[in-house]
Amino acid sequence: MARGTTGRRTSLWRLPAMRALVGATALGFASYCLTLASLPAYAVQGGASADTAGVVTAVFLLVTVAGQGLVPGLTARFGPAPVLAAGLLALGAPAPLYALGDSVPWLSAVSAVRGAGFAVLTVLGATLAAQVAPAERRGESIGIYGLAIAVPNLVAVPAGVALVLGDHPVLLAWLSACPVLALPLLPVLARRVAREPVATTSSRAAVRAALAPSAVLLVVTLAGGGLVTFLPIERPDGVLATAALLLFGVTGALTRWQAGLVADRVGTGRLLPVALLGGAAGMAVVAAGLGGGDGWVLAGAALFGAGYGAVQNLTLVSAFSRAGEGGSTAASAMWNASFDAGTALGALALGVVAAGVGLPWSYVLVAALLAATLPLARTATRPA
Repeated sequence: MARGTTGRRTSLWRLPAMRALVGATALGFASYCLTLASLPAYAVQGGASADTAGVVTAVFLLVTVAGQGLVPGLTARFGPAPVLAAGLLALGAPAPLYALGDSVPWLSAVSAVRGAGFAVLTVLGATLAAQVAPAERRGESIGIYGLAIAVPNLVAVPAGVALVLGDHPVLLAWLSACPVLALPLLPVLARRVAREPVATTSSRAAVRAALAPSAVLLVVTLAGGGLVTFLPIERPDGVLATAALLLFGVTGALTRWQAGLVADRVGTGRLLPVALLGGAAGMAVVAAGLGGGDGWVLAGAALFGAGYGAVQNLTLVSAFSRAGEGGSTAASAMWNASFDAGTALGALALGVVAAGVGLPWSYVLVAALLAATLPLARTATRPA
């Protein structure tokens, strides 16, 4: 356990590699979050139907999922720093091209390139978060990493929606190029990895071990993808959707950060089922509020965000614990693929369901699905 000369535990924020990881992660996810909920709304403004606007997000995340399985092998061959640099460039450099058109095919084509870069960032970011701190403080380290993701979610998702609904898509496109600014941070991470190489074993055992936590995550991110994609379309005046997504981001940031600290002390077994049920309750409240109670929409978004953030942290901690040290990169790839597949399914499938039964009932069905995942959540926290 890392301690200072006074006997107190050294703050993980003081580690140069942690600060570099936080900076690179925040810039990368700011780009992702700026476009996550705003591009579907941008496509609708350009004439796309509401039930096909989610294709843009789905393409981005499907390419991400496809690329995540390749990251362990690329990292083993070239090293994490060069691969991460390539990923940041692929994620950020094409983003200004969004300003050239608002059709679904064009937005999807640009998103496909960016999705490959996001695949690298997600897998290596999570893996490095498990490596830059002592093993007994892994939950805390993953919590800080989660905070670096959640703060952009807090700020950039509603900001992106506000920019598009306020008719500023060109500014959105250029702001989304921000991952390029993270390149100067990579030498610090490279020095840390040189001392403690990142495990790159892609074993079937590690993937199997990470399967149950990743499946729980997939269901939760499906719900999240449905919320951020279709709430701005259902409430296009911009005020309610922006406020709800802001609350969703605030509570998600807090719980994703703090859940790791608690998990280091009491384990994930007690916390994950509670977080999952909280998320289910939040989605049900949002569904009820869409009938006319804006206050209920805000309360539900806040409650769902709390469950959403905690589940992300707890399932990642469980996946690493079940996979073991040698399987960390394979477990990260599995976990991240589930995260992005779930978000893509939420953005795509919920549009189809909502076209038939309406968005409120679609959210009710999602809440029921979250509650039905409780037995799997208990399995996910047990040793593999």
